Amino acid sequence: MPADQVILAIDQGTTSSRAVLFDASGTALGSAQQETRQQYRHPGWVEQDATEIIDVTFAMVRQVIEETGVEAGQIASVGITNQRETAILWDRASGEPVAPAIVWQSRQSAPLVADIRHRGMAERYQRITGLVPDAYFSATKIAWLLQSDPDLRRRADAGDLAFGTVDSWLLWHLSGGTHHVTDYSNASRTMLYDIRKLAWCDELLADLDIPRALLPEVRGNSELLFECDADLFGAAIPVGGVAGDQQAAMFGQACFAPGEAKNTYGTGSFLLMQTGSEATTSEHQLLTTIAWGIGGKVEYALEGAIFVTGSAVQWLRDGLGIIESAAEVEALAGSVESSDGVAFVPALAGLGAPHWDQDARGTITGITRGTSAAHIARATLEAIAFQTRDVIDAMEADSGIGLEELRVDGGASANDLLMQIQANLLGVPVVRPKYVETTVLGAAYLSGLASSVWDDREDVRASWEVDRRFEPEWGDDERSDRYGKWQDAVRRSLSGT
Repeated sequence: MPADQVILAIDQGTTSSRAVLFDASGTALGSAQQETRQQYRHPGWVEQDATEIIDVTFAMVRQVIEETGVEAGQIASVGITNQRETAILWDRASGEPVAPAIVWQSRQSAPLVADIRHRGMAERYQRITGLVPDAYFSATKIAWLLQSDPDLRRRADAGDLAFGTVDSWLLWHLSGGTHHVTDYSNASRTMLYDIRKLAWCDELLADLDIPRALLPEVRGNSELLFECDADLFGAAIPVGGVAGDQQAAMFGQACFAPGEAKNTYGTGSFLLMQTGSEATTSEHQLLTTIAWGIGGKVEYALEGAIFVTGSAVQWLRDGLGIIESAAEVEALAGSVESSDGVAFVPALAGLGAPHWDQDARGTITGITRGTSAAHIARATLEAIAFQTRDVIDAMEADSGIGLEELRVDGGASANDLLMQIQANLLGVPVVRPKYVETTVLGAAYLSGLASSVWDDREDVRASWEVDRRFEPEWGDDERSDRYGKWQDAVRRSLSGT
């Protein structure tokens, strides 16, 4: 690649769209970002305007190109990462959406999930797709749309409509409507894809009465798919890399070998461990998912979703009022040596992996007259780290692989005290990269491999740089004692106890 060429990475998230330009060293040259709106027409429903997603995303691409002074012809290729599981239906002829985008957080299809369980199909879905049936995934969202509108059902059966997750929606419009495609990682989050046979599952499609003609072609995560419409950005730029946000973050963290893992600390946390070329069936309520498929080789991961991490800190701010901003929690928690026996289980929206107890409730134990706001703040940071330990233990048990280090990213990874607590609790180093926006970096890496900006994954690994490495400071006895108290607090928070 000529030295003046760059990679364009698009990160279409739940609340915003961002475009970033990277050079061949993996350095960000500039970025542009704008919020996208969510709609709440009914309790539990979360929707978006699919047209706004396109308009805002493409506007951010044009803005970053203009602000950096990069010529469109200098862009070697485009990479895309996206909010996973969000479902969009559109008209094949016009390219217009025929319903609001149903966001991954939305629960309007929960009755269909309950029906899957009632019919005894839940285990079958999990065995084929690696996913625990839930309204979180795309399948029941599609079925709900078709059941709720007879006209959509008629048009879908006639082959007039297309379904896609956000990556497919972007790719359709980047290609000018000529390509209806997705990638392995996003396909594996629909609850319709056989992750071992690498094909859409006719049995599950029939079970939910979803026409196969709705679905996109599944392609690799790092391959040149097409050249985008030259009228969009001023040149026919190749599109060369696509991955769902958590898989892209894992790629951006250079987790290329079995046992390598990353945790993204956001409102909740998503922890993924690479497990290699075999799909590992979880016995501990984790999800089995496709990490990526490159050069004809598909690799897998175990995933654990933790519902409440960063939002627990927000609760200290908004619910208890003991901090004025989330950034203050580190100093407050650091003003005491320990949580002094206080344990906080932040089951403010139930508990995710590995417990999956939607009726669990938040619990604080160990309070005395000496308990202060600082102790509760420290217990909150410990809770984030403890929940990560819960998932890591489950991953090690499922995979038979011992964790050697944990790579971290996301907003809360900037909290040095939290990262040190995390290392102490895991007993392995916690490693924070210099560039913590690893989701969009992963999209750039995948695209850059396809367009020969990077030769191979070792070339990518060489460009990944460490900011700080947190070494564990606790001995085994202290680690075991602290974790035992946490597990006791969790048992108290579970439903039915």
